[in-house]
Amino acid sequence: MEITSVDVDETPPVGMPDDQVAEHLARKKAEAWSGSLQNDQVLITADTTVLIDIAGELQLLNKPVDDADARRMLALLSGRSHRVITGVCLRTAKGTFSFADIAVVHFRALSADEIAYYVERHRPLDKAGAYGVQDWIGYTAVDRIEGSFYAVMGLPMHRVYQALRELPAPI
Repeated sequence: MEITSVDVDETPPVGMPDDQVAEHLARKKAEAWSGSLQNDQVLITADTTVLIDIAGELQLLNKPVDDADARRMLALLSGRSHRVITGVCLRTAKGTFSFADIAVVHFRALSADEIAYYVERHRPLDKAGAYGVQDWIGYTAVDRIEGSFYAVMGLPMHRVYQALRELPAPI
């Protein structure tokens, strides 16, 4: 059985530290699914956020609301480094376990034309920070990544694999 999405409000609670939002949203998605799990099944949910330091103040970049917001986010990321945090939740019949994985992404400077091209052609409105590292912009704008590429892509498989290995065996 595959469930591809649940509808949850992705507004973080007031006062929640920005670096905890991704894991919180991953847990919220797992809790929102109303089905039941067999002892040998695992529901995996994830959420990704982007944090950027602008003049000493952290800004949380979730999904853009429209094309203009996407262009604004990409202009903020242009020529700077930012943190990508992917929260993951594993829900079983016995309980719930969650974690977050963090990577630092370094973007080269982007022109307004490049940003407009990306937003128009790749429609990143469903992506934290308005970009997908697996898209054109990842190939052309990312100078380097400190940490897991898969955390930036939205599912740090090395961590998911380890977490699955550590789950109690089904009865």
